[in-house]
Amino acid sequence: MSLHQRQVHPEFVEGCFGCKVGTLQLTPGDATTRLNMSPRKWDKELKAYRNARAQGIQPDGTSMKQIEKAVKISDKTGKAYGA
Repeated sequence: MSLHQRQVHPEFVEGCFGCKVGTLQLTPGDATTRLNMSPRKWDKELKAYRNARAQGIQPDGTSMKQIEKAVKISDKTGKAYGA
């Protein structure tokens, strides 16, 4: 039983803001995930990673910065990075 119900009225009253607030469930949702980017950007990074792996390149991670670094090094050396 919520504090509001103990102090004001024990049963749920339609239209009572205190009763309504007592029924809300708070969840962190997407705030707890590392997905702080749009789905479009996310898909672009995964596609770039997939393409790099198809070429035999093993980036240090899945971020675009790490993928581009691995591809650039591979192009310069003529050898797949991380292979």
